[in-house]
Amino acid sequence: MDVLARLRQRGIEPVLFDTGRVPRETRLTIGHDPATGWAAWAKADGREIDLTQVRSAWWRRPQPFDLDVAVGGADDRHFALSETHAAVGGLWSLLDATWMNEPDRDERAGRKAFQLKAARAAGLAVARTCITNDPDRARAFIAAERGEVIYKTFTATESTWRETRLLRANEAGLLDAVRFAPVIFQQHIPASADLRVTVVGDTLFAAAIRVPAGAYAYDFRMTMGDAAITPYALPDPVAEGLKRLMRALGLVYAAIDLRLTPDGEHVFLEVNPAGQWLFVEHATGQPISESIAAQLAAWAA
Repeated sequence: MDVLARLRQRGIEPVLFDTGRVPRETRLTIGHDPATGWAAWAKADGREIDLTQVRSAWWRRPQPFDLDVAVGGADDRHFALSETHAAVGGLWSLLDATWMNEPDRDERAGRKAFQLKAARAAGLAVARTCITNDPDRARAFIAAERGEVIYKTFTATESTWRETRLLRANEAGLLDAVRFAPVIFQQHIPASADLRVTVVGDTLFAAAIRVPAGAYAYDFRMTMGDAAITPYALPDPVAEGLKRLMRALGLVYAAIDLRLTPDGEHVFLEVNPAGQWLFVEHATGQPISESIAAQLAAWAA
């Protein structure tokens, strides 16, 4: 059962505001009156919603705005998108709601370089990292590493998704290509398990993901269907460090990835403020969806 269905079970009728339908299909109106204050309405599918009544908001993977085909020309489309972004961004700031997660904090928390700084400040172990579009800096980092080096992207879409990859000796000649766009290089952290920690408020749902022997060792997503996913008990210092990290990032929800090394160290990899949780819930039975719905419902009461 998804989160929307769980909210309906609690007697709450949620509103799905699909940014991918703005402004082409969804109409948005924001008003200010000296006597009555601000007001806002959204109209979609023949339904008009009074947005001043929103008390609880879940910000999850907003889709790109969609312009009417009648808006032609690159300059006109850029202008229309910019204006839409300004109006919708203003709406988020107006809502008298508690957010999971507040949009500006969500965006800031998704920045990989900032995450590493915040994780280290929270007392978590982090991997040595070099983010660069300078081929010389990339080569120097790789040369200084005593072990294997992996490389990965900042973001991914369906058309540009790339797994985390091991830098192989025969790829050294390709390093000049980093001048075209920055790349994340990191020391490879050997793992006895990958850890996915889903955080909802003050509750941590930790799971260990173990891929079969001989499977791809650098990204568990490559062999997800064959992985064993089980509940995992985090040591108290690690759990407290993750809570400090969440507070520093200003997040209510996040999916955090760590690696458990063969000698028992927990190494932080990254935070995804809108990371997936259902695959963990289905495998472990951890009540993550119910926890999300309960938090949203409590704010809406």
